This record gives sequence, C-alpha cells and structure tokens, in this order.
Amino acid sequence: MEAWRCVRRGYGRCVVGRGRYPMLPHHQKSLARDWTTPWENLQRCCWNRHISSCMRWPGHYSRAPYPYFSSRHFSLNWRPPCLFESRTPFQYWNWRPDNLSQTSLIHLSSYIMNSEGDEPSSKRRKHQGTIQRHWEYICNHNKDKTKILGDKNVDPKCEDSDNKFDFSVMSYNILSQDLLEDNSHLYRHCRRPVLHWSFRFPNILKEIKHFDADVLCLQEVQEDHYGAEIRPSLESLGYHCEYKMRTGRKPDGCAICFKHSKFSLLSVNPVEFYRRDVPLLDRDNVGLVLLLQPKIPNAASPVICVANTHLLYNPRRGDIKLTQLAMLLAEISSVAHQKDGSFCPIVMCGDFNSVPGSPLYSFIKEGKLNYEGLAIGKVSGQEQSSRGQRILSIPIWPPNLGISQNCVYEVQQLPKVEKTDSDLTQTELDKTEVLVTAEKLSSNLRHHFSLSSVYSHYFPDTGIPEVTTCHSRSAITVDYIFYSAEKEDVARQPGAEVALVGGLKLLARLSLLTEQDLWTVNGLPNENNSSDHLPLLAKFRLEL
Repeated sequence: MEAWRCVRRGYGRCVVGRGRYPMLPHHQKSLARDWTTPWENLQRCCWNRHISSCMRWPGHYSRAPYPYFSSRHFSLNWRPPCLFESRTPFQYWNWRPDNLSQTSLIHLSSYIMNSEGDEPSSKRRKHQGTIQRHWEYICNHNKDKTKILGDKNVDPKCEDSDNKFDFSVMSYNILSQDLLEDNSHLYRHCRRPVLHWSFRFPNILKEIKHFDADVLCLQEVQEDHYGAEIRPSLESLGYHCEYKMRTGRKPDGCAICFKHSKFSLLSVNPVEFYRRDVPLLDRDNVGLVLLLQPKIPNAASPVICVANTHLLYNPRRGDIKLTQLAMLLAEISSVAHQKDGSFCPIVMCGDFNSVPGSPLYSFIKEGKLNYEGLAIGKVSGQEQSSRGQRILSIPIWPPNLGISQNCVYEVQQLPKVEKTDSDLTQTELDKTEVLVTAEKLSSNLRHHFSLSSVYSHYFPDTGIPEVTTCHSRSAITVDYIFYSAEKEDVARQPGAEVALVGGLKLLARLSLLTEQDLWTVNGLPNENNSSDHLPLLAKFRLEL
C-alpha cells in the first residue's frame, strides 16, 4: 500500500527510498486521483526526474553487476497494451491498487531512454528475429575465439590428451504450461499463439536437439507433458530420463536426462524439501541428484555427481531458500562422498531464484556464510528493501531436520554404554553415514565443496548484467550451472579462469545476453524461444 499512497499523493520514491520527487505537475495532481492523466505525460514527468541520484539503475551501471534492480520490483513499468499509442488517455478505470508492487520504485527497463515521452525502444513489440549466441572458450591461448551458434565443425579443445572424457551439460527451465497460465500477467508482451503448448514444445525440443547436450537438467517439467511427450521424445534421441515431481500435487518437477552412449546410471536420489514435522519447510520444491559413470573403454573412470533443483521463488522467504539449499547440499555430500574421504566431481544446476552477489549465491561459491543480522528478504537479492522484515533466526532450521550447519546429514552420537557388536540394533548400525558431534549454536553456514559458476554474470567490457530470464516484469539472472572447481592462484576476470579439481575442467560455455538484446526479439517467450528462461550450456573435461 506504500506504493499506492505515493501515487495517490502525486510523488514517487527513488531507489531504496532515497528521497521523494513529484511525479505529476501541480495542475495534474488532482487528476491523478481519477487516473485520467495522459500516460505519455506521466512517463515524461517520471523519466525527466533525477534518476542519476539512485543507488543503482539499469542503464547506469557500475562495474559491479549486482544487486540489480529489475522490473519485477517496479510495477509502474507495466503498461496495458492500449497505452502504447501516443496521447492515449488512461481509461482503465478498474485498475486496482493491488496492481502495484509493495514498493513505490519506478524502473526504466531500457538502456536507451527517450526523454521526450516515447516508450523505451527496447520494449516495442517485435515479432521477428533470432537470438544470436556463440561459444566462449575458457582457455588462455584461444579465449578470444568464438564459435557461432550452429557451427558443429569446430570443437572447443583446450589441450590434446588421451586421458580425458569430454561432456556437455544443459540447464533449462522450460516453463510449465500450467504455471504460464496461472501467471499470465508476466506474458502480456507476447502474442497469444506463441504461448500455446502445441507451439512451445516443438520449439523447446528443437533447441534440445540442436545443442545436443550429453546431460539435461530441466526445471518446471509438467508431469502430464513429461509422460505424454517430453520423456518419449527425449528417449527417442537416446536419453535416459529421471524425474521428480513436486510434492503437494503441484503440476511440475525436475528432470535429469543423460545419453545412454555416454553414461551409466549408478544411483538416483530424489530430495523433497517439504517436511511435515518441520513447520519452516511447508513448501513443495524438490531436487534430484544422480550418480553417473562415464562409459570409457579400457579405463576405470571416476564417477560424476549431477544435481538439479528449483528453489522457492518467494523473495521474502530467504530462510526457506537457505534451508532447501542446505538439504540439497547434504544429499550431494552423501552421494558424492568417496571411500578416501574426498568428493567426486560435482555439477549442480537449476533455477535458484537468487541473483549473483546475493548471500545465497555467495554461500554456494565461497562455501561459507555468516547470516547473523541478515534479513530474510535479502538472502536471495531479489528485493533490496528489508524494511519490516524479520532477521534470520539462529539456527535457521530446527535440530530435528537432521542437517548440521556444515550442510551434511547429522547423526547424534549414541550414549557411551558398554555394548558388544551383537547388542547394537540395526537402526544404530544404519546411522553411520555421517557422524557429527553436537554443535553449539552458530550463525556460520559451511559446505565442503569448491564450486564455481560457469558464467561470469556480466559483460567485462560494459559491466551490463547477463540475464537468464526475461518477461514482462523482470530480466535478471536466477539460473546457474555450478561445478566443482579450484581456482588458480593467478587472478583473472570472473568466469574466465581455468578451473580444475578432481579432473573436471571447464572448456566452453554458450554466451548469455543482455535485457536489451532480448527485447529486440520481444523478450521471452517469443516465436523462436519458447520459455521465459534461456538454456544454459557448458562443456567440461574429466581428466582420468
């Protein structure tokens, strides 16, 4: 309601509430109550104000890409279609206050603004054109070379060696049809025909065929479509598919699919984040962890752990997000743990609903997080204002969850009682996976993995953020491919380092785009790209 009060009073608030400025000329303030002010005048008044005083604004980037304000938080950027025409009066008399977000921030989503009142050029509806993406090599001697999408004659090799196993991984949120229809306000920029599943699925399958990844990590896979179309189609392409549906009768879930010709399946480990006995965990998100073994003739190959998840969206429930992540990491720790105490190479994909540079993202990459005094709404970085939000409790999750602050399964030590082997019960014998002593309360979270992101999240030359999802209200990065890596001591540009641990090296990645790039093809989904997310793709090498 703060946003509504600000608009009714005829003023807006700059980013993070740094000062107020009038939105309408004095003679138009009374008209604002009836919403009859010409929309282009309202635009002109807003756009000509001193937005440069804001902490950070799209189009006014610093080198640091995040926190990044997107139109998800600034619903005044939303426009009914009829308002796009010049000098059209505002005639939506039933536009209710709940169409505004809870903050009174105004977001200009275009990087190029016309102060004369025109609509941002990047959001004019376009129906033609294709997205151009290229391969980026992650090797010193040829990192400046790129491969144009579709050129299959060039293999991104970094070095010659017989003791290697190369494979590719795609992470793709394919947009559940039920979720699309339940959130139709996010797709007002789209022509209706491109939103039908009968149009979207052939496009999605075409993308999967084109990229021909060895491992697919898919999110928002709708259960009925999976059984009827997705799984049969992928199996016909040589994939073995594993699927975990969300709990609570939700319509979608996560899938991991891999090529029979490249891997053997060793274990399937679904993770349910809903726990009836833990009030905090009342959401139905899931994860899936597979243990795969490369098929290499005449060689004893190591195994690879592949994980896929879709964390809770709610920007103001960072406590749930962190707990879900801890549960996934605990399962990965259990699956990837080897007899010598080390971990096999790990690839962790998914839609984490968190932006780069956020506390949750930093925890994944750095392996540690001190969350003392952290507001739950700031964990994912999706919202910048934490006013009125509570601070994370210490500890975040209760002891009966059975997961320690080190994100491993916790087994309580048994009382020291003289017993022989024959006296131990089967339950006690089973509780030997991980043994952790009772910890004193701490606000420090840790995990055992050294994880890097395949992507650098912004363009080095301009500082403009890469985006992985783009719809009517938002254009940000929330999708990632993380992999077990150990950075070299030599400092490099983010995302450009050669990463190697346990034989796993990043060879190449498919480039991402800016918000402006995507609006040149009318955002997402469009005629050629049928999800509101971009597929992420990386090529790795496993040293034997």
